Amino acid sequence: MLTTIHGVNPTLVEAIGYTGSALVILSLLQKSILRLRAIGLVASLTFLLYSISIEAYPIAVVNVVAASIHLYYLRKLLRRKSEVFRILRLRPDGRYLRYFLDFYKEDIATRYQPDFVYEPAPDVIAVFMLRDLVPAGLLVARLHGDSSFEILLDYVIPQYRDFKLAKWLYSQESGLVAETNSRVAWARVTTPEQEEYFTKIGFKPDKTPLVPERYSYSI
Repeated sequence: MLTTIHGVNPTLVEAIGYTGSALVILSLLQKSILRLRAIGLVASLTFLLYSISIEAYPIAVVNVVAASIHLYYLRKLLRRKSEVFRILRLRPDGRYLRYFLDFYKEDIATRYQPDFVYEPAPDVIAVFMLRDLVPAGLLVARLHGDSSFEILLDYVIPQYRDFKLAKWLYSQESGLVAETNSRVAWARVTTPEQEEYFTKIGFKPDKTPLVPERYSYSI
């Protein structure tokens, strides 16, 4: 039986311990640094309560330190309002573009565009989304003559999947309108994941006889 203080029910203490363990595992599964820190903070505080309940004070000290570290970096992440976003148009046959696509090809195939194959063409452009000058995402699009472009690939690397890039990219501030000479972005939405993603960033169903799965957004 667990040794407790202040008359705390041992079953409750054990439940707190299991909850802390589950939260640690959940934090390690996060691809977003912000979510990892937030869940890690809650996990540390839960383990702090657990360790005090069983009078394991060395463990309590460790979790005070861990919670402080999580809190420090959370405050830094939340206070960063001056992130710099840029787009950078790439050479269609650029080697770094090929390296990028090759490195993330499995993630692209399983989560984003299962049938995506990059083929340079005169009407196809590739644009890096830079976040603090880090290549955090890639847009590949086909330009059409009706002031629109078709999204062939909209991909963000795991560390930056918080929708900030996408919401900025399809805004007038990004410069994408000038880069593409287009004001309407559209995509063929064929999977539930794509539907969830494009809906979250403001795209609406815009079916046509030729493209019934079309979703579009006016920039």
